[in-house]
Amino acid sequence: MNLFSWLRPRIGLASSSQPEFTITAVLLGLAIGCLICFTNLSLGLQSGWISMMSIQSALIGYLISRILPTPLTPQEIIVVQTTAVATGTMPLAAGFVGILPALGLLSEERDGVPPIHLTWLSTIGWSCAVAYFGVFLSPPIRKQVIIEEQLKFPSGTATAHLISVLHKLPPPDTTIRNRRGYSQVDPEDNTRSIENMPGLSVIDNDEADEENDETEREIVEHEGWQSLAWSFGASGFLTLFAYFFPVTFSIPLFGNYLAREWLWYFTPSLSYVGQGIIMGLPTTLSMNLGMLVGWAVLSPLSKISGWAPGPVGDMSNGARGWILWISLGIMCADSFVSLLPVGYDYVVDLLSKHDIFDSNETETENRLVPMRWVLGGLMSSVVIGTILVWTVFGHDGIKPWATILGFILGGLLSIIGVRALGETDLNPVSGLGKISQLLFAWIQPGNIVANIIAGGVAEAGAQQAGDLMQDLKTGHLLHASPRAQFYGQLIGSSVSILVTTTAFTLYNRAYVIPGPSFPAPTAYVWLSLARLLRDGQLPENSGSFMIGFSFLFALLSTAKSMAARRQHWLSKWIPSGVAFAIGFLNTPSFSIARLIGGILEYVYHTRFAKDRSDIWMIVIASGFVLGEGVVSVLSLILQISGIHAVSCWGCGHGLCGGCPSV
Repeated sequence: MNLFSWLRPRIGLASSSQPEFTITAVLLGLAIGCLICFTNLSLGLQSGWISMMSIQSALIGYLISRILPTPLTPQEIIVVQTTAVATGTMPLAAGFVGILPALGLLSEERDGVPPIHLTWLSTIGWSCAVAYFGVFLSPPIRKQVIIEEQLKFPSGTATAHLISVLHKLPPPDTTIRNRRGYSQVDPEDNTRSIENMPGLSVIDNDEADEENDETEREIVEHEGWQSLAWSFGASGFLTLFAYFFPVTFSIPLFGNYLAREWLWYFTPSLSYVGQGIIMGLPTTLSMNLGMLVGWAVLSPLSKISGWAPGPVGDMSNGARGWILWISLGIMCADSFVSLLPVGYDYVVDLLSKHDIFDSNETETENRLVPMRWVLGGLMSSVVIGTILVWTVFGHDGIKPWATILGFILGGLLSIIGVRALGETDLNPVSGLGKISQLLFAWIQPGNIVANIIAGGVAEAGAQQAGDLMQDLKTGHLLHASPRAQFYGQLIGSSVSILVTTTAFTLYNRAYVIPGPSFPAPTAYVWLSLARLLRDGQLPENSGSFMIGFSFLFALLSTAKSMAARRQHWLSKWIPSGVAFAIGFLNTPSFSIARLIGGILEYVYHTRFAKDRSDIWMIVIASGFVLGEGVVSVLSLILQISGIHAVSCWGCGHGLCGGCPSV
């Protein structure tokens, strides 16, 4: 008898006709989740974007299960996906791509406190403090938004459709019909909706539906491994080649002068191309439009006008630091405006629903998470989390009562974020984090460390609860046990604490973070807003541009939300403020490759997918993204071992991460 056989009857899964909580499903989910975790940590530190990759987790889990002696059931695949997502999104949930690098940027001269660099054990403590609150928060939110309100959660619904197609099941009962397009994504959580996931639209014609399903199933079963293998291998090989010949990822496409002085170079990363395929053309267009405005117009303007006299790439007195403020204004305006209709609807629902707590639950009690577990877990995570935060950062960093307020605020913001995610497929965690920073600037004024930490605590709960809700929607549509998913979430989060902390510690030993290889752009967003709220000072003339662009994108976000609610085709082509702002944050090299991916997906989707299921593009994109993420771990080991670049030929512009400036 193995551990799971002994444990299953004791946790209420024995009566299930299909016991999802199996050791195979959990171990497979952990393996896939660790790959996603490495990928998200690397990509998040590079560009501020991470991917939930729920559909990719389900797809890879299915492919692997086909070679097992006993293929996994659809419900086991859901446990695989749930465990993988909980494991893979910890780099954002625990602030590894934003909060921790921001604390490392503190200046004793400017901020009154020296940079904070946590040890491995302290980072474990911080991660444990924020890793479980969102998990225990998800069961009661699930009952409200999935069971009572039946919000669509497009990515979760899309994943359920994929799993049902692959396992030859009837399509899940959903009202999503006859829509195909593109939706906006958050810069730190680029989930995709069913409308823009290739090969996953639902049509009314039964014969055509069956034919499409059969085609998709054949593509995955007969070509899935081959396509995944070559795309993974190609991306991994290119990444390793670029490690030994750094100019590969720093090509001065527009000449050495523009590369050296204005940071215009090209990174032909297949991982970025894969991300572009996942994002879709409208989002990558918004990002590149922001890149053009920020780096071809505002950056030269601020430099030539003397508003940003330092080197262009300097985040303190250079053009990049100057345009950061415009980016911050756009992100805040877009996020706040997009939350307004969600908040309005929530208030209306609360006022109008008389039987809001009447249950439409379809699961039996022994498959649900008991409420006593939820209440006990929430109280324990808050109390233990507060103690751990106080232990790690000390009384001068953030007071315990402020941390408790951060958890409470995180719970309230989670409800807003989850509703936004359920309706729009956008979890506006960046905007929610800014709300928490604004409140804590008033609650604990002048304490820049407390501002960042409390914001991170609040953001962690909102981000984690939102991601897990997509998985719970998938499970609800395919009748998977919520309790089995809950255990997968707990196990995935626990393992990811060790994996992410160790990987982050190794990255810090091998590279300067933020630095040329890993600029960690969102760290500057957190720190800059905290400094602004304390000092109220902006770089010269950046305030007027910040207000102007914020107002413009508040209007655009309003128009986009109104068009989306009317399901008007224009909604997908109105620029996304968040994606536009990310074009400001990152150098042009990050945006150009993603545009290539967006164009490839659009051309394939509109020209070739009629003759060949375009689910193939999901497989290719998954291989591209995971290939670079996995090989980046090998590059990290080589860096720590003292094995460096073979040749720095072509690096005269001084922008090659593995070579000294020339």
